[in-house]
Amino acid sequence: MTRDRRHFTLSGIGKARPFAAKTGGKTKHPSDVDHREAHAQALLAALDHLPDVTENNLPGVYLAIEGRPHEVMVTKSLNASGLTLLKVERQAGAPPEATVFATEKGLQKLRKKIEDFGGDLPVNEDGSFKPPKNADLVQSISAISEAGLRALWRSPKDRFPTQPGKKAWEVWLDKVLASDFFAGAADYDVAVGTDRLEFPEDLVVIAVATAVELAAAIRNLGGVRALATPTRTADDFDAMPIEEQHQWVEDLVGRTAYAANADPNYITLLDRGVSRAHPLIQPALAAADRHAAEAGWDVNDTVGHGTQLAGLALFGDLSMALQTTLPMTINHRVESSKIIPDGGHNPHHLLGTVTRKGIDVAEAVAERRRTFCLASTTEDDTPHDGAPTSWSSEIDQLASGASGLQQRQRLFLVSAGNSDQNAFAGGNYLAVSDHPDNELESPAQAWNALCIGAYTQKVTLPPGELGTCVAPLGDLAPSSRTASWQSYWPLKPDVVYEGGNWFLHGAPPPMKHPALAPLTTDHQYPQRAFTTCGDTSAATALASRDITALWSDYPELWPETVRAIFVSSARWTNQMLSHVPAQPSKTDLGILFRRYGYGVPDMERARRSASNALTLIVEDTIKPYKKSARKNAEHIHNELKLFELPWPVKELRRLGAAQVKLRISLSTFMSPNPSEPARGSKYRYASHNLRFKLNRANEKAGAFIQRISKIAERSDEGVIEEPDGWEFGPNRRDVGSLQIDQLTCAASDLARRNLIAVHPVTGWWKAQSILDPRDLVARFALVVELDAGTVEAELYAEVQGAIAAMAPAVIAV
Repeated sequence: MTRDRRHFTLSGIGKARPFAAKTGGKTKHPSDVDHREAHAQALLAALDHLPDVTENNLPGVYLAIEGRPHEVMVTKSLNASGLTLLKVERQAGAPPEATVFATEKGLQKLRKKIEDFGGDLPVNEDGSFKPPKNADLVQSISAISEAGLRALWRSPKDRFPTQPGKKAWEVWLDKVLASDFFAGAADYDVAVGTDRLEFPEDLVVIAVATAVELAAAIRNLGGVRALATPTRTADDFDAMPIEEQHQWVEDLVGRTAYAANADPNYITLLDRGVSRAHPLIQPALAAADRHAAEAGWDVNDTVGHGTQLAGLALFGDLSMALQTTLPMTINHRVESSKIIPDGGHNPHHLLGTVTRKGIDVAEAVAERRRTFCLASTTEDDTPHDGAPTSWSSEIDQLASGASGLQQRQRLFLVSAGNSDQNAFAGGNYLAVSDHPDNELESPAQAWNALCIGAYTQKVTLPPGELGTCVAPLGDLAPSSRTASWQSYWPLKPDVVYEGGNWFLHGAPPPMKHPALAPLTTDHQYPQRAFTTCGDTSAATALASRDITALWSDYPELWPETVRAIFVSSARWTNQMLSHVPAQPSKTDLGILFRRYGYGVPDMERARRSASNALTLIVEDTIKPYKKSARKNAEHIHNELKLFELPWPVKELRRLGAAQVKLRISLSTFMSPNPSEPARGSKYRYASHNLRFKLNRANEKAGAFIQRISKIAERSDEGVIEEPDGWEFGPNRRDVGSLQIDQLTCAASDLARRNLIAVHPVTGWWKAQSILDPRDLVARFALVVELDAGTVEAELYAEVQGAIAAMAPAVIAV
């Protein structure tokens, strides 16, 4: 579609008339013959000028088909046999126009119909001539050309973008073909948002691109059924009269089923309480599931923040849920535990205590799989430079099961904290975001919790609204704090979710706008049904929704495992990657980790194992340390776990030099000891630290174990670099309780690297003060992802049979 549009007008052809032979005759009118053949030849010439589908490796061609003025276009045959009718436009006084997507098969069929129309007439038994084949279709067509973007436009014509530069487009995609467009859009500089509107035949997304970029993507990828100007935003719903808001609520309530489940997952909102008055929340929040850390506190939400989080945790961005026409099913539930009083605030020294009390009172009701959502932070501990605080240490204790009335591992999500709008004085907003004064707030640096930062896809202001958005699509939300430190503490956030945008009009500081934030439920129902909620609070609620849905699909998994799968699915957007070189070094990647963590999670990737991609999950335990044989000596390392991976060796060897990507994630919940860092033992905040290692090509188990043992004994020296091809490197990987790294190599090389070891390094359980460390057992989850990308491969089939036999070898070290 980037080429010049060629439009072939069949001049000299007037109003169509039937190609009938003389009654009872065997000859044709010369004028009829000439007219019919000329018409067919002109249409065939038009097809000849279309791009060659095979030569250009195209999925098909978008056709603009023009009819005859004042006549009906016969479109039935334009929606069959490789032809898909996308749009028909009829305007008074103008010829009808159809937009059709034609595959190679469809073009061949259309050509055959036209050729048959221009060929010899079929003959009746009495010798008279029948009408030409396909006359209804071919006679109704006056011109065929390759369609441009306007041919796909379904909004009013005067709203088609004409100004140069990037802009937001509403893109309607064929459900079956949408994945190809998503996979390839970035190659044409088209940024596609992750929000989806789903209809029976279509998926609707927002894409940001220039007209030329979008045209190139559509031409080469296909799958697009229509284009439009972005429709209702959160601002539209927020500004509606209350009567109209109620109508939208009633429609969504009527389409929503709260699935009956004897053992559903719960999102526990540790916030300011939640209102049950809203009809979208009430079915998912039982009256008995609202609690408070202090017995005298009201469980209602008088501020609104908790109810906003509840709406996002159940439905996501309501502006998307309201506009779809399909039924929705809510499989999880929410519960509320108020940890922030209605008046005043908690004393700083009690932040950890009140969090624990809020959890204890909720867990006393029932045993449930809970995702704890904490969208509250404190600036009182800033700057902390990534070091543990009393609140973050208590979060680590609660996650590991070392604290709380019930000794259980817990899945925690904590917001990164919000930036100060007044700090932005114009210029590059990322310079402010990266500044040490914008350090993420406690307790977001907790090792065992998932820290959620914010990015944004909200880049469209309402028509006529003056101002420019601060952040481009796919980049850091200006409200999101970052990990400004570069020390040995784990970098945060872990991932980012939608947190909205700000806009600038006139002098700084930038401002918020309802159109640039997710839509959610208002605690004042029925006086108000909708409101907006942005920043890292919204991001944390949205992330809680996704990770809970993932856990609901695999309820038998540990919290440590769900955390690993969730974060491992994340990737950086193209906009994020634009800040580093095309071939970034480990040092270059540091800025991405400090801003975005591992990027934006992809729930489809988190759930999948396909022919060319597979995920192996191991849940196991390890006894990291044992007593030393030497008197008064520190304890020593006890064991490592060695896994022989059931690699698809035959398939990897067949792929040869084709590049495959391996990503490994190791997740454990450690018990903290914040006194150790204070004494200078910086590597002993954690009870235990685990590492993973992959053997080198053709490295046998004995040599592999010997190499690991040497590295483990040097763990007090800090990270140790090895030339093994890992892309993130030990400075990023070997810190914290969640470690992820990836490498890309030839498939045949990976076939010879089939051993993974999980081994301990130093931790405070190793201290002499622990009587017998062999009584201390650590759980861990190992997630191994192998992806051949676009290469045709059968990785999954070969592995499936060997998985059952996969077992660890326990090696004494």
